[in-house]
Amino acid sequence: MEETEIRARIEIARRDHRDLDAAIEALRQMPNADMIQLQRFKKRKLKLRDELALLADMLVPDIIA
Repeated sequence: MEETEIRARIEIARRDHRDLDAAIEALRQMPNADMIQLQRFKKRKLKLRDELALLADMLVPDIIA
């Protein structure tokens, strides 16, 4: 995968992560919040965070010491 592709995927993942933040907060504000949906959003957010870390690692070159 090329660097430009990785950077594009990082931007998409960051945008999705921010969108999930907003969705989680909006769901928390609801009086009868769907707790199952809230947990699904949180789990998806954690997966995105892991994906972001993996993609960021792909941008750092391997250095043989």
